[in-house]
Amino acid sequence: MTDPRPLVAHVIYRFDTGGLENGIVNLINHMPADRYRHAVIALTEVTDFRNRVLRSNVEYVSLNKGSGHAVYLYPKLYQLFKTIRPTIVHTRNLAALEACVPAWAAGVPIRIHSEHGREGADLSDTNIKYRSLRKIYRPFVTYYLALSRDLENYLHRYIAIPRNQLTQIYNGVDTQRFFPAASHSSIAECPFNDSNLWLVGTVGRFHAVKDQATLVRAFALALSQTPMLKKKLRLILVGDGPLWHEVLALVGELKIGDLAWMPGERTDIPEILRGLNCFVLPSISEGISNTILEAMASGLPVIATNVGGNPELIEDQKTGVLTNAKGIEEMASAITNLALSPNNAKQMGFNGKKLVSEKFSIDSMVRSYCQLYDRLIVTRTHIQSN
Repeated sequence: MTDPRPLVAHVIYRFDTGGLENGIVNLINHMPADRYRHAVIALTEVTDFRNRVLRSNVEYVSLNKGSGHAVYLYPKLYQLFKTIRPTIVHTRNLAALEACVPAWAAGVPIRIHSEHGREGADLSDTNIKYRSLRKIYRPFVTYYLALSRDLENYLHRYIAIPRNQLTQIYNGVDTQRFFPAASHSSIAECPFNDSNLWLVGTVGRFHAVKDQATLVRAFALALSQTPMLKKKLRLILVGDGPLWHEVLALVGELKIGDLAWMPGERTDIPEILRGLNCFVLPSISEGISNTILEAMASGLPVIATNVGGNPELIEDQKTGVLTNAKGIEEMASAITNLALSPNNAKQMGFNGKKLVSEKFSIDSMVRSYCQLYDRLIVTRTHIQSN
């Protein structure tokens, strides 16, 4: 018997550890099973990250794309879409946008493209190359979704997407996994589990856009400016990636190796966040950061750069502190002030937890996606019947 539930094919560049991918996991896991079926198509590969998906009937496809344009994959994507017959193809970020062309050719009725964040040379709103690429593919997309107001404004202003073809939905955070520690919480294998220490940490891929180097320099500057903090302040940098060794070398160069811990990629992020006293996100670009939301849900004050969607999440001086990108002195000052005012830091963490519960719940996110998918299907059905 044919399954009557519409199929959503989520197309991304790579299905691996990351905020965008985590958003897909949360959506699939929490969307009512009787509403939609799901497939995950990676232009490159699907990794063991798929194990985070709790639904057993999700199809995964790895296309093993090499570098450069994916036009040679169009016939394979066309045949795939013809075979699995999705009602919705949902591409995510510029790296997967071109999949909308074979989806259109295969007759997929609804082709959604969402922008989650930009990086590399795409950081500037006025970059002609990437604006042009988005405009080239615009006729093949039926609807656009932005994760932040900043990205929504970019799509409307620079890509000329009409407001009636564009909406904004915030990421939601899983408060069943991310919640504050009831008391001092130790981090497995961490050398800094003394309750008298004050732990500053970040979680993310070691990539230029995440700019962990600025946090390392800010941490070292805070210690230099306030030497008394050397007894209590410690730095935790969680994640892996191409710049991991470069950041490790910087830690050694600044002579803070005995005060910093870089364990690589970890699977126990909720427990790590519960062991921190403050979370820092030093990125030079962001969409809507899952890690900020997870840190806030964990009751942590957040220091983050004033870029992308970050100011939409953080109320400066109420739930955390906003600094300029690459603002080493500002970040050092924020770290110092919170470390010296732990009660103020705790209040910020409490405020952040409350804000997440009110505005960034995973239930709200899933409900918004269901409403969007439902509305587009009803509209398409109405058009086809006339």
